[in-house]
Amino acid sequence: MDADDFKKIEEMFKHQVGIMSEDFQHKLDIVVEGHQMLSEKIDRLDGRMDGLDGRMDRLEGRMDRLEAKVDAVAADLTAHRTDTEAHGTVYRVKESGE
Repeated sequence: MDADDFKKIEEMFKHQVGIMSEDFQHKLDIVVEGHQMLSEKIDRLDGRMDGLDGRMDRLEGRMDRLEAKVDAVAADLTAHRTDTEAHGTVYRVKESGE
């Protein structure tokens, strides 16, 4: 083997390393692009989750107000029943035919 053979081998080796480097860079670019897309999707999901949190807070407020109204109706019904039972002779349901 002489110097020309070594030079050819060195050139072939550099060529192969260059090809492998380009292939690796291409694959790395694809991975980076995928991560960017995932980051954008995560950001969109974060925005949607913030919107859902707001909706849940509003629903909880509405449920609290509804619960207070139901409690008030139950208290009124209890008071009415107590009053009705206290005046048993005055308030009676009459059946038809009585």
